[in-house]
Formats: sequence, C-alpha cells, structure tokens
Amino acid sequence: MPTRRLALVLLGTAISAVAAPARAAGQLVDVELVDRSENRLLPMHRYGGAAWVAGQPGNRYAIRLANRSAGRVLVVLSVDGVNAISGDTAALGQTGYVLGPYARAEITGWRKSLSEAAAFYFTTLPDSYAARTDRPENVGVIGAAIFRERASRPEPDLSAAPLQRQTPSRNAAGEAGASAKSAAPESSSLARDRADAIGELRAERRLGTGHGERLYSPTSSVAFERASREPAEIVRVRYDSLPRLVAMGVIDGGGAAHAPEAFPRFAPDPR
Repeated sequence: MPTRRLALVLLGTAISAVAAPARAAGQLVDVELVDRSENRLLPMHRYGGAAWVAGQPGNRYAIRLANRSAGRVLVVLSVDGVNAISGDTAALGQTGYVLGPYARAEITGWRKSLSEAAAFYFTTLPDSYAARTDRPENVGVIGAAIFRERASRPEPDLSAAPLQRQTPSRNAAGEAGASAKSAAPESSSLARDRADAIGELRAERRLGTGHGERLYSPTSSVAFERASREPAEIVRVRYDSLPRLVAMGVIDGGGAAHAPEAFPRFAPDPR
C-alpha cells in the first residue's frame, strides 16, 4: 500500500497556473527552466525524443513546475541525478514538493532548510554539485517524478459497531519506502550518440548545476499519501551549453531548433 510521508510545500510562491507555452515539457505537470539572471523563459528544443535547453554558464536558473490537474500532486525533483531537497542520489520513493490544484511554483535551488535554498546556476561539470559530491554520472538532466494523491476515504459509521481494540498506526518514519528506482539516469543509445556527436568538444565544457549562494525560500512540511508506488508521469529535461547543442545538431547556428530539410532552398558554400 502506498505510504503517507512528509513532503514540502513552498510558501508565498505557489500561484494559480496560467496557460503554459506549447514547448513546456510534461502533461500532468509542466516543467520549464527560467533563466533568473536574464529574467526569461528558456526555450525548449525537441531532439532525439527528448527536450533540450541551452543554458548560459554562470547564470542562475529556476525550475518552474505547473500542476495542470484538479488535485494535489507530489513532485520528486532530481537535478543531475540528485534529489533537490535531500541531496541524496535520486530515487522515486524520496521526498518532494507538493503542488495544489492548478498551482505552480519555481524551485530556485538546493534545499538547505525550511527557509533557505542554495541557488541553482549553470556551471562547468567539475564545478557542479553532483561532481563535487562524487556523482558526475548524470549531470545534464533534470527529472520530475509526479505522483497523484490518494483519494481520502469517508470515515466509517461506528455508532452501532461493537468496540474493538485498535492497533496504533505506524508513523511516516516507520513505514517502508517505495522501490528505489532512479528518476534521472538514462542508459539509452542517445547518450552514446551524444558523446560521438560532440567528440571535438572537451567533456569539461559540459554544463552542470552548481551549489550557489543562499536564497530565502520558505517552505513547510505537509502530509501526502501517494495514490500508487509508481509515478503517474516522469518528465525529463536535458540541458547543456549552446556550443555543445549546436555541435550535436539540437540547435542550428542561429539558435533555432534543428529541422533537417529534404530539399534545401539554396546550396551552401563549401568549408
């Protein structure tokens, strides 16, 4: 049976959701990246069946989550294969953020306490939080595992029932966790293709997410019972520097999404 656990809800930042841009990743919950240094939404590009975003090294960013459903949802958030709240290697059974019906929130950093977060910022792979905690394998991907809330059942009428001895229920800390499947790692051929396509660029130039300055980010703990052990949806957004995405063919040299043409209009100059 799904367990009831404590999760976090952001205070003062969750607001009613508006219509999300068409390029937002996700269906039950939209996932977008916002460049906080330039105050703009980062466009997503579809390539190889994945959503890609180009980040600017040194810029702070936030992950915008928008609940498209009429019920509360739990979002277990993974950045570079690391849980954004606990700092543990990401797994589906971990804690996350709760979004109310049709609400949205911006996650601005690694959770340090109920009132503070360490800012997310784009940085080189060696400087990323994952690499600096000896977990560089999944740098470059943001994962959101979304769980629906278990419907509450009406209290039974015990007025005419015989008294029975009640067994105390176990609290959240004593309950068995869900199966630990990673929300972020990927082992598909896309990873190999990616490495081949950008062989001329050094691996150290890959983008990761750094552990920045402390930000005021108040939250509170709330109880949330998952409707199932498996998430209703897993959203993945991959990111890297613009030069590497251009080298991969995700984005063309002008910054637009790459779309191969069978009949190009004009002949290009030779190299």
